[in-house]
Amino acid sequence: MARRIKIDNAVLKRRARKERKRAVEIKAKRRFYLIVCEGEKTEPNYFNAFKADLPKGVLELVNIDIDGTGKNTISVIDESVKLRDRYEKNYLRAIDEVWAVFDKDSFPDRNFNNAVNKGENSQPKINCAWTNEAFELWYLLHFHYFNTAVSRHSYQEKLEVAMREASGNEAFRYEKNSTGMYALLKRYGSQAAAVANAEKLEVLYDDRSFARHNPCTKVHLLIQSLLKMSGGG
Repeated sequence: MARRIKIDNAVLKRRARKERKRAVEIKAKRRFYLIVCEGEKTEPNYFNAFKADLPKGVLELVNIDIDGTGKNTISVIDESVKLRDRYEKNYLRAIDEVWAVFDKDSFPDRNFNNAVNKGENSQPKINCAWTNEAFELWYLLHFHYFNTAVSRHSYQEKLEVAMREASGNEAFRYEKNSTGMYALLKRYGSQAAAVANAEKLEVLYDDRSFARHNPCTKVHLLIQSLLKMSGGG
């Protein structure tokens, strides 16, 4: 018969205190992000895959909620405010960072500029990870620096060429709402290059006529924030 090992109550209590202290420390470090996307699939699919790819252990320190609204420009800012209030009521604590992800697309210049300004002037601030013209520009920057203003309709062809060259798959076709783009970009492209290329585009413009900043994206700012939070930046 195996001999039972009795653990002293004082030891058990000490361990319990350590576990409670650790739980409190983790809760204190946890940061809450709310990412609100204009698109219902493309952007949420990308950021959900990014969330799943965060280093092991990060998920106990961060909660990232991604909401695809299917709304546009100014309305996505308004929706961000509403969702923040709703989440804060449910979590009983403040959301650390709120990010609105939206594109210029074919929306009027005035609407696009007003959306960016409204987000930046909100209290607390709604960070804007906007792209002019479309989110696919962020994908293209994973492969090379791209500073030519073209219609959003040209992104698909350019992305297909870049992916075919990088992967060797001549049959590759870009599917806008694909759930696998993050994995493909990670395998064949470079996130670090995309950030560097986005930063190079950023310095080309020194005015607040954001609708004329084409091509340009601020998605890298959200990526950098998440990487820094996770210890990967």
